[in-house]
This record gives sequence, C-alpha cells and structure tokens, in this order.
Amino acid sequence: MYETLTYSGGIHKSEEMKELIEDLGGFVLQENILQMDLILNMAVPINDVDRINEKAKELLGKISAAPMAGTEIAIVSPTLARHHLPHAACDISEYLRRYGAKDNMVGLARGAGKGTAGITEYEKKLIEEHDLAIYALGSFKQCIIDKAFLFDDIDIPVIVTGAPEIDLNDLPGANAYVSGLGRIPRRLKRGENIRALRNLVEVVENTLDQKRRSMASDPPLAPSILIKNQIENQISLITGLISPTPVTSQLDGLRIKLDYDKYHEKIENVEINDKKLKDIAEIKKSFMYDYILVKLLNESSII
Repeated sequence: MYETLTYSGGIHKSEEMKELIEDLGGFVLQENILQMDLILNMAVPINDVDRINEKAKELLGKISAAPMAGTEIAIVSPTLARHHLPHAACDISEYLRRYGAKDNMVGLARGAGKGTAGITEYEKKLIEEHDLAIYALGSFKQCIIDKAFLFDDIDIPVIVTGAPEIDLNDLPGANAYVSGLGRIPRRLKRGENIRALRNLVEVVENTLDQKRRSMASDPPLAPSILIKNQIENQISLITGLISPTPVTSQLDGLRIKLDYDKYHEKIENVEINDKKLKDIAEIKKSFMYDYILVKLLNESSII
C-alpha cells in the first residue's frame, strides 16, 4: 500500500528527498519548480511516511496529504467564452491541484445558451480519457437540468457544479452535484466560495475512493505508478520534454506526451518485469494532441 503525499520546500538539497523516496521503494508522481520553490507529489509505502516527514523537517519543508495524486481530472465548461470559463472553472482547477490532482480544462464547442449547447463524440471520448470529469455549469436551475444531456452517457464518474441546490435525481448521469459554484465574475475568495470548494474536494475524494474500491475487485496487472517509473527510466527522450508532467499517471493507465505515430512502438516495448508493456496494456492514440494513451489491462483479461 502506498500513501500519496505532497512535499513543499526549497530546491536546495531537494535531491536528498528524491533519493529517499527511491530508496524506500516509492515514486515521484509530479514535480513542479516555481522559482526557488519545489512542489513534489509522491507515492511512498505507508509504513515509511514517518521517514518522509523527518526528512521534510530536516530540509525545512512541509508534507501534506495528496489524496488526488496519481489521478487526471477533466474540468468541463460549456464554452471557452468569458461568461463560462475564467473564474469558477479556473479556480476549481487551481484548488484541486493543491490536493495533488492533475487536471485539464475542456471547453465544449457549442455551449453558448440552452438552444445551441451540444457535445460532439470527439469531445466525449476526450473527456472519457480521464479518471473523473467535473462539469462547471451555471447559475440557473432549469438551465443546468436541461444540459444533463452533456454528461448523461459519459463513461467515467461525473460531478456537476452550479449555483442553486438541485436534486441529484434531476441530473441523470451525474454521480454527485455540488452547489454554490455557479458563474461568478470574480475570483472565488469569499467564505462561502471557499466552503463550496472544500465541499467539492470532499466529493471528488469520495468519488475517486469509490472508483478505487471498484477497481480493487479486478485490479490492473501492474500499478500505473510502477509503469510510469519504468517508462521514465527506459525512454531517455522523456527527460527532454518541456511539457508539464510528461508522463501523467491515472488510476488505470497513463498519458505520455509523445507523438503516437513516432513513438508508440518504443512505448509498447518498455519492459515491465518479464513482459512488454504491450502485453499488459492497450496502447492507443489519445484524442489530446495525438499523445500516447496507455490503459492497463485487468487481471481478469489474462486467461
């Protein structure tokens, strides 16, 4: 069992933290450098958390829980227009990152108004490449209910946000609804906004936990964090990528930010114990920038 944590501290001597994580049999999930500060998402054996805390204290850093680390979340807005996207959706994205999530903003092509709102098959498949989707909708109850067709057949857990209180039964296809997060023309800094964001975090964590428990009955043939580590060790090209989190972990796979047509064969032949990655996973072209998408096979798929 692994515990996902976030280390926040200075760059000075940060290599000591990375070396300790590796020595303990853990993995670095994501690394962000902001000027002289380092934010490190990690997965370490649950019995070794105290040693990580001791090292963080020695380096004058801080350790916090990161329950969403190793997941990729889509935050979906009806459009990229300013009356839908900039404030609530972006603040939701920024807030979830504090808990370890890797999230992507997805703006639908036809969302300006109830009469023209729509979602294409391409957009559905792009959203379904994630572990979970959050639909950031508006302030009017009937408008949100009428737009349930945007997510009623999405094949991953869906959380809907909006301003009014709405019964979940009125939103077919949604796993949860969080109120207090409608179209707000300012940053979400007031008390009621922060409380709504905290409620959303709790709902996201519970939804991801339910998905983990469901996966535990028929788990992937190898954990995605192990696959991520092996890809980074065996594909030297990864270290030269300037994209943030060039290998992004998901609960049941990974997104690798390399062009599929050029590099999928290299990824397919990465060695995982005594097998090739192509033997334990489905490797296909992502709907996001033609990246490589790896979806791990379950134990029941091997006869």
